[in-house]
Amino acid sequence: MVEVSSENTIKQRVAVGLSGGVDSSVAALLLKNEGYEVVGVYMQCWDIKEEGCAADEDKAYAVQTAAKLGIKFEALDFREAYKQRVIQYFFDEYSKGRTPNPDVMCNKEIKFGIFFDWAMEHGFDFISTGHYARVNKTGAGYELLKGIDTGKDQSYFLYRLGQEQLSKTLFPVGGFKKPQIRELAKENMLPAYKRPESMGICFIGEVDIKNFLEQRIEHKNGNVLNTQGEIIGEHDGVWFLTIGQRHGFKVNKYTGVPLYVVNKDAEKNEVVVGVYEEALRNQFVVTDYSWILNDPFGDNNELACDVRIRHLGKMNNVTLTKVGDTINVKLENSIFGVASGQSAVFYIDDLTLGGGIIL
Repeated sequence: MVEVSSENTIKQRVAVGLSGGVDSSVAALLLKNEGYEVVGVYMQCWDIKEEGCAADEDKAYAVQTAAKLGIKFEALDFREAYKQRVIQYFFDEYSKGRTPNPDVMCNKEIKFGIFFDWAMEHGFDFISTGHYARVNKTGAGYELLKGIDTGKDQSYFLYRLGQEQLSKTLFPVGGFKKPQIRELAKENMLPAYKRPESMGICFIGEVDIKNFLEQRIEHKNGNVLNTQGEIIGEHDGVWFLTIGQRHGFKVNKYTGVPLYVVNKDAEKNEVVVGVYEEALRNQFVVTDYSWILNDPFGDNNELACDVRIRHLGKMNNVTLTKVGDTINVKLENSIFGVASGQSAVFYIDDLTLGGGIIL
């Protein structure tokens, strides 16, 4: 049985983002048991059912969870802001031939943006979510650490958070492993204890990315080239493909080996394909970067750390070099599928330093 402390006598108010899933439900349970005054808040950001949204079901679970825990419940309508700040960004980036991560933007703009602001304006001391991450207060400020469950860690999605947000954020489940969270939910008979993992785009759910894009971006036939510049096929538009993708284009010249997207030119609407080795990169450039606490470079131009270029992707040893407003990232070992628009997040052990966008 998982023990839950009830010794915290601080009667501070916490707005918990209740998604209707098991993680946020247990976050609310843990905080209530620690003595906080907890209010469950459901954020409605999407409602188009044919695009994978389960908003009605999610809200119903959130309401039932609040009732089970005996806490107040609020529902906030962020649909318009979500469309403008997250979905528009998603389509703009894809239309330029890049591969964005909408969950990073969702956390920055919605959960730790307008939800955070709403909570502070309404007298809450903290906000909380069901993210698998941890906040550590030091003499220098607040650090963001990985969740202890390496298979669930969500620090990658949170690298845009700053000191203001971290000083007012609680991540109760970050110190647990997923089976413990499931056990807690079952022991306390929380409504979501049997619900499966939520997948896909933040607040929307599991969707086919190409189908989602096709509703707003037109097909435009273009050439597929090999790495020697020879036209060997065609595609429906560079915005429907990402670096490292093996399917989604047609090749009329047999090569005998699998081919992967290794480069894209959005202006020319051209895609270059090659063998696996040609899709490997040993360096790339990052721009629009942000640091969670302090600039880890200090007075130096170089920094040794680890990088992850996708959620739960393999950690890679790198050397970072500052060059003007960009950072050159040199990898100790080549990695597959480095795409412009992706987030590169930097770590030293469990400490999340920050990150930026691959140029």
